[in-house]
Order: sequence, then structure tokens, then C-alpha cells
Amino acid sequence: MIVYTPFWETLRRSGESTYTLTHKYNISSATIDRIRHNRGISTLKINDLCRILHCRVEDILLYVESESDQLP
Repeated sequence: MIVYTPFWETLRRSGESTYTLTHKYNISSATIDRIRHNRGISTLKINDLCRILHCRVEDILLYVESESDQLP
């Protein structure tokens, strides 16, 4: 399962906020909501966030194995 736990710390350290992401950088509020609820976002959005926040992918998301990820 992909989780966006690192995103919130990265956002805090960057000095940006969800407000600036939506209003200054045109990241949709739907994307922020998807991150907040650990739902998928496109690699294009991940790229945009890394560019805006000057960070690496692992500073945005993390893979955590869960039982639902187990193959039969």
C-alpha cells in the first residue's frame, strides 16, 4: 500500500502549505484530498510535487506492505 506520510513532513519543512499548493502552484484540492486519504495520484502529480517541494519521490510517498498486497 502506498502511503503519503512523508509528504506532510516534507511540506512542513518546505515552508509551503496546502493553500499555496492549490493557489500558487495549481495543485487541485482533489489531489490534496487523495494524498490525505492515501489514494493514488498520478506520477505526473508526484513529479510536480517533487519539483515544487525540491525533494525526492521518497519524500512524498512510502510503500508499506499490507495483507491486501499479498499475492495468492
